[in-house]
Amino acid sequence: MKTGSLSAGALDRLASAAGSDRFDLEVPTTEQRAIAAGWLGLGVAALIGAGLFSVLLVLARTPGFSQWVPAGNFFRVALIVHVDLSVLVWFIAMAGMLWTVDSSAKRLALGWVALFVSAAGAALIAVAPFTGPATPIMSNYVPVLDNHVFLYGLGVTGIGFALLVLRAFLAPAPLSLRMDGADALRFGLKASAVAAAVSLLALGWSWYEVPRELDAGTYYELLFWGPGHVVQFAWTLLMLVGWAWLAQLSGSPLPLRPRVVALIYLIALLSVFLAPLIYLNWTVLAIEHQRMMTWLMRFGGGLAILPMVLALTVALLTGRASSPAQRPLRAALVCSLALFAVGGLIGFMIRGSDVRVPAHYHGSIVGVTLALMGLAYALLPRFGYRAPEGRLALWQPYLYGGGQLMHILGLLWSGGYGVQRKVAGAEQVLRTPQEVFGMGLMGLGGLVAIAGGMLFVWVVLRAMLAGRRASGAAMTGTARR
Repeated sequence: MKTGSLSAGALDRLASAAGSDRFDLEVPTTEQRAIAAGWLGLGVAALIGAGLFSVLLVLARTPGFSQWVPAGNFFRVALIVHVDLSVLVWFIAMAGMLWTVDSSAKRLALGWVALFVSAAGAALIAVAPFTGPATPIMSNYVPVLDNHVFLYGLGVTGIGFALLVLRAFLAPAPLSLRMDGADALRFGLKASAVAAAVSLLALGWSWYEVPRELDAGTYYELLFWGPGHVVQFAWTLLMLVGWAWLAQLSGSPLPLRPRVVALIYLIALLSVFLAPLIYLNWTVLAIEHQRMMTWLMRFGGGLAILPMVLALTVALLTGRASSPAQRPLRAALVCSLALFAVGGLIGFMIRGSDVRVPAHYHGSIVGVTLALMGLAYALLPRFGYRAPEGRLALWQPYLYGGGQLMHILGLLWSGGYGVQRKVAGAEQVLRTPQEVFGMGLMGLGGLVAIAGGMLFVWVVLRAMLAGRRASGAAMTGTARR
């Protein structure tokens, strides 16, 4: 070897060091990949069901159409199923996908059981309105139908989620102390699993303390108030992981070292551990408990989210997508950041219980959803499917995000005039042209967002089917040779 040249081992070490700041994870090629793809399939199925119910929801609130759609209990039943499928089941499914990617090859049977149990619960939730009388209970975070099939489905889904969290603890992927970009992402995913475990602890604690003698509305409101607030930290951590990952894959890497990103995830996680202290100091029935949980969610995650938002804004302004495969990922990232920021700002405008409340949580939830949609696009080729490219994949985040922005702004406008939440049709009592305009904008945006959501389903399913056809053709060609 000539003087001054480098050995192959030294070159490998240099390459590893150069890539240590890259926020990216490899997808295992073992059975874990099949389980992760199964969770993605469950998430897509949940969105299909939620989309069908959301059409009825938007029409029931839109002037000019609302008189043709039953209001009252019909609207509330559709709203409950839509929310539980598009938020609860969808988030659980995407968490399952990501936590499975960040796991070892242990306890694979437990992974399959968690997937099938969650899918069974989701199916029961979806069919519950057609199985008999169902009294809607508009409890926050997890609205409920007082119907045996629905309650069984909700319980089964909860068991599936608990099994999923259990496997995340029993079969974790190794985490090195050097804390490179991949380690930072793994730390964030593990932090989200810890937050989910604390939310399950809060659910058990609330179940123990809330008296069964209360009326159904009060019972479920108190039951899900604490765990509902805590689990938002798990979903937010998934979004923060998605932001760092998508920024890297879309050509706009974060201008932060992996250790700094891991510190941001740690700050977001630390707030979760205040929840048990709230339970220890105030009973679930106390108004102080509810206020402290609200303050925890409102201010606890801000310390972590703000620096990530600033860093991501810098990354997006200085980077650019250089390939067709990167453009849909960048679109999802931009829309996720925008919607989450709008939802957060609206949260400070809430006064009372008007439609500014759903405007706030629609923005926040859709921000998380768009980040998860972008990760689904990024992982499709790593699951053995075709990468989502072309105009449909590129415009889907803008269509979905733009529709949701119109929806949110319509609710914000109407809330300023006192239009109340959780009502539809004639119950809205729209008295002025401004109120009609606001709810009309809400309805138009909702329909556009539905189209964007269904387009996501179409893009993912088309990529899956194309990937399977290509795989089948390759196997046939190999057999012929």
